[in-house]
Amino acid sequence: MTISRRDFAKRSAYTGAGVALVGSVGVLATAPGALAADTTEETGTDGAEGLSRRKLGYGPLVADPKGLLALPAGFSYRVITRTGVTKLESGEPTPSNHDGTAAFAGSRGSTLLVNNHELGGARTKWPHPVPLAPGLVYDPAAAGGCTVVEVAGRGGHVAEWVGIAGTSTNCAGGSTPWGTWLTCEETEDKAGRNGMTKDHGYVFEVDPKDRRACRDPRPIKALGRYAHEAVVVDPKRGHLYLTEDASGPNGLFFRWTPPQGFEHGRGRLRTLADEAGSLEAFKCFDSGGRFVDDLSRATETGTVYGVDWVEVPDRDAKSVSVRKQFKDGEVTRARKLEGMWWGDGGVYVVSSFAREESPAPHDGQVWFYNPRRRTLTLKVRFGVNASPEREGALDGPDNITVSPYGGLVIAEDGNGVQHLFGATDDGRTYPIARNELNIGSADKPEYSEFTGVTFSPDGRTLFANLQDPGIMLAITGPWRRQGKRD
Repeated sequence: MTISRRDFAKRSAYTGAGVALVGSVGVLATAPGALAADTTEETGTDGAEGLSRRKLGYGPLVADPKGLLALPAGFSYRVITRTGVTKLESGEPTPSNHDGTAAFAGSRGSTLLVNNHELGGARTKWPHPVPLAPGLVYDPAAAGGCTVVEVAGRGGHVAEWVGIAGTSTNCAGGSTPWGTWLTCEETEDKAGRNGMTKDHGYVFEVDPKDRRACRDPRPIKALGRYAHEAVVVDPKRGHLYLTEDASGPNGLFFRWTPPQGFEHGRGRLRTLADEAGSLEAFKCFDSGGRFVDDLSRATETGTVYGVDWVEVPDRDAKSVSVRKQFKDGEVTRARKLEGMWWGDGGVYVVSSFAREESPAPHDGQVWFYNPRRRTLTLKVRFGVNASPEREGALDGPDNITVSPYGGLVIAEDGNGVQHLFGATDDGRTYPIARNELNIGSADKPEYSEFTGVTFSPDGRTLFANLQDPGIMLAITGPWRRQGKRD
């Protein structure tokens, strides 16, 4: 069922704040500084009277004597790839700037990971660009692309090869229900700019299981040309949802509707005509039917907006950037629209931060879009972090995944200390990992963001990257269910 702006306002009047429109999905509450290791939760015990208490999360993070990754006691990590150190099958070094990643089940118990490399501009500026593998190159002037990493079962042999090359600023992306990876270019560079020989700002499909399917890469122009961040697929309705990481003005949240009769499948997206389907940007309104110009307006978790969709005039941005084609009042905007993940019948969407360019500052929001009800609910909000260098203070959520153990796992890309942390449905956060690799100095320490957070298909291993210097990690340990899921 969908609702109009008038219906949304009417029903919200009956429910007060309108939160009941999304059912009992739970609210992930704002939790600045809530990484306390002694947080406990009350859980019902079958056949017993009263409540049992157990700790939330996995306990305090233990410093790593190797100075790489702090983890809770009982957990361990393994370096899977490292820029300039590990080698591809072709003998070239692993490229740098690891970013968005997804895991797929491979043969004989192996795991296949498609790993973006966020390398923008000319190849000459990067010591370790993605190699120009024959037949897999879009633009020979561009440095970015994806590698495919195969990790044998039980933590065995690791192999790595090029999935696509000659793309630019491959930031995030998204996995598909048919087992491929959609890699997103976070740039608007056209041919002739920054040394490029082709237009950029597109989405490409990479098949981790079929190297031949990756040959002669073609941009999926139907999904638009802009500073793409992430993409998810609605497995039921066939829509694709996409985020734009841009400012001046702030970026947009998009929905692509396939043309009538189109059937998704491996390699099908690249067969689409450039204008196939419908690309639309979102437009939000509150419970009173009032237009919402920017998502930063929401300062309370549980805020619910209704969503309309507005057609993009020129999706290939031939002369004007897509986000600049709309006048004030026509669409809703948000700063740093970043990672997304499909789960719980909808889309989790991250806005990493907002500052003076936005109506209200914050250090991160996580939203949930319900496509059936066409509502957007604020699940997590981080206030501005006054002490980013302090352990336990969070800011800048970026890549995100839905955890098989309940709630979300979020990669931090903020200031100061950087974490992987979990957020439960009942409103608490807990630490999973802390980056201890100082790429700055003793006087001015600096820690790279985490990227590419994703679980293995069997849920036993959490993969994540340190973007700088470019390290893929596999984290294992005594995972267990966190909080309750509705």
